[in-house]
Amino acid sequence: MDLTIAIDILLFIAGAALVIFGADWLVDGASGIARRSGLSEFVIGATIVGIGTSMPEFVVSAVAAIRGNADIAIGNVAGSNLFNTLMILGVTAMVLPLLFSRSNIRFDMPACIAASLLFLLFSLDGTVNRYEGGILFLLFIAYIWYNIKKGKGEDGGEDTAAKEPPMAVWKMILLILAGLAGLVLGGNLFVEHGVNLAHEIGISEAVIANTLMAGGTSLPELAVCVVAAAKGRGQMAIGNIIGSNISNILLIVGFSAAITPLNVLSVNLLSIYAVAASAVLLLLSALPLRTSRLTRWEGALFIALYVAYVVGIIMLGN
Repeated sequence: MDLTIAIDILLFIAGAALVIFGADWLVDGASGIARRSGLSEFVIGATIVGIGTSMPEFVVSAVAAIRGNADIAIGNVAGSNLFNTLMILGVTAMVLPLLFSRSNIRFDMPACIAASLLFLLFSLDGTVNRYEGGILFLLFIAYIWYNIKKGKGEDGGEDTAAKEPPMAVWKMILLILAGLAGLVLGGNLFVEHGVNLAHEIGISEAVIANTLMAGGTSLPELAVCVVAAAKGRGQMAIGNIIGSNISNILLIVGFSAAITPLNVLSVNLLSIYAVAASAVLLLLSALPLRTSRLTRWEGALFIALYVAYVVGIIMLGN
């Protein structure tokens, strides 16, 4: 193996590790502050944890946008949402069939579909401009406001995490600072050496962003969901994925497009179509006229669909 490629691979992996650890530290520190502020576990999960697990995608896409790599910014979000819905929920359902709640079916999934369709609509002309990015970002603020308002009357005291002793203030601050440092440094390494690898191997940046980068930045969601399923907490897994997918589109694409208009390549447009289709597929798997759950065989189907998508993207990109 060429020494340059080997170094790029090592630094690419190091960047991914820093981003993942940074997101974990940031979530822990922010959750400690939230608990001290008296927020319920519902609000913490719907906002801080959901956004925190999307921080790797946020940093990678924002850095890519600043550097003018719009295909990476768009491809990372589209690929991450597909990895979340098809691969992570598929693997999680193989561990534990996931039961959907009425709230998932009536609000969460339709909100995810609406965000995905808006993302697709803005991408059809080949560019997500600053004005459209501003609309997405404002909708993200409205989404967070709604979740906080909905969660104010909920009692988070039944959750065991709420009964844990409060974290020391110095530790919360240290975790937040370390998390931010890991995200910034790791995000730069991840993007820079991911682009280098794409050039050296002869694969387009869009394909790398839609597959390898998307899977790498979605590792926090994968870890959260598999652990939650193993502990019999399927709702946490579902909420984490739906919340992360909405945050990916409204926060990350909105913020990145506000930095610089994002050009949408054909390979990314195909992925955006697939994102909207996967959101609809998830809702169909949960409809009351069926079992209102994602079964193991459906999880296996989701995984197979993701593998087919990756093969198709690689073939199209080359």
